[in-house]
Amino acid sequence: MSSQDPALSRRAFSGAVTATAVTAAAVASSGTAGAAAPESGERPFRAAPGKPRSRRPNILFILGDDLGWADLSSYGSPHIRTPHLDRLARQGVRFTDAYSGSATCSPTRFSLYTGRYPGRTKGGLAEPIADRSVGLEPTHPTLASLLKGAGYSTALIGKWHCGYLPDYSPTRSGWDEFFGNFGGALEYYSKLGLAGEYDLYEGDAEYKDLRYYTRILTERASEYVGRDHHDKPWLLNLNFTTPHWPWTADGDEAQSAEIVRRIKAREPGALQHRDGGSLAKYKEMVEDLDRSVGEVLRALKRSGQERNTLVFFASDNGGERFSYNWPLSGNKGSLQEGGIRVPAVLRWPARIDGGQVSHEPVFSPDWTATLLELAGARPHPAYPLDGTSLAGYLLRGEEVGERDLFWRVRGERALRRGDWKYYRGRSGRDQLFRLDEDEREQADKAALHPGVLAGLRSAWERTDAQLLPYPSN
Repeated sequence: MSSQDPALSRRAFSGAVTATAVTAAAVASSGTAGAAAPESGERPFRAAPGKPRSRRPNILFILGDDLGWADLSSYGSPHIRTPHLDRLARQGVRFTDAYSGSATCSPTRFSLYTGRYPGRTKGGLAEPIADRSVGLEPTHPTLASLLKGAGYSTALIGKWHCGYLPDYSPTRSGWDEFFGNFGGALEYYSKLGLAGEYDLYEGDAEYKDLRYYTRILTERASEYVGRDHHDKPWLLNLNFTTPHWPWTADGDEAQSAEIVRRIKAREPGALQHRDGGSLAKYKEMVEDLDRSVGEVLRALKRSGQERNTLVFFASDNGGERFSYNWPLSGNKGSLQEGGIRVPAVLRWPARIDGGQVSHEPVFSPDWTATLLELAGARPHPAYPLDGTSLAGYLLRGEEVGERDLFWRVRGERALRRGDWKYYRGRSGRDQLFRLDEDEREQADKAALHPGVLAGLRSAWERTDAQLLPYPSN
């Protein structure tokens, strides 16, 4: 980087984002009862290497579905209250610059489960998976299979969205137990999916339960974390579908019945519910997600395993039509910040102090690498990871170092290095942004810093050349 392009401060960038969120929340609170600002009293992240070593942690990895970056009150939402997730943040580390592995559901899940770019696998090229032709190949190592090989019990509860039966399933990819749905969305009461099929399974067999889906997943997860695991460490991937469409909250049986009628009548787009929803309904769904997470965390505490359980919460991609993403631009499906930057919170009382905020840029494959290292598991040498382990950063205060975060979706490309971001949207125009000054991505610096733009574009193209091409159709 030339002297005209000095290194930028991540701390300054995050401070600007937080200040913006606080201002937005403060302004909104004057007319919105109960609006909350981001967490006060946070201090910049600092590892606590003096803490005594513990056993390998249990891992509770929770995903929300289509939750926007600022949809939690601890991230600046002016109207949504999320006290349980805010408490989790106070007890651990809140990440301001966390990203998903892609801009839609199934590619991000591929990146998390494999620790690799979605474009390294055929199934990861679907954005998202919508038919039975592709999925996560059972022969590919996963977070679950590698942890299982290291002595962990493994379970996935909730949304899988990495392929359909008979060829693809969590139980074929390393999870000992599976309870949930295979597809990308389902109606919360009837469990009907996009094609009108019933989509609630235990293992590979249909399981009938017509109660509200979030309640069912919460019960199942609470039971799992509350078990006596006989001192064997465990991994639970808990994948809620909330607040993904359709826009039905707990108790909306009449709304559910109308959507089901339209699905059974084969009305196009019935499940997508494009003519439904509202800010008020979305608020209700996010707050229900928060209560559900709180219930699972209470079950974990009652079990006596809280101290040595690493809990991680994030969204699978940016928010959709009712999300609060300010000040970010774009939403789900886009590689603008609003499509890939997500809320992310980590808590591990045995090893990491609470009340902290991290401004380190991180993305989904990093967590795969991190959890493998913390669990004492090794990646498969034939399938090298694209993520960077953050174990040294989190536990010993080591620098992560400057590196590239890479994204590719059909028609868009992006790469972040430090506080620079290279972006090409569907217009085909290369753009360059300094995120510390312009998190909204409105001030294009491409003409002012052509050397930086050329370097980041070349880095993106080198990585892209290693990946599978998209199908022509």
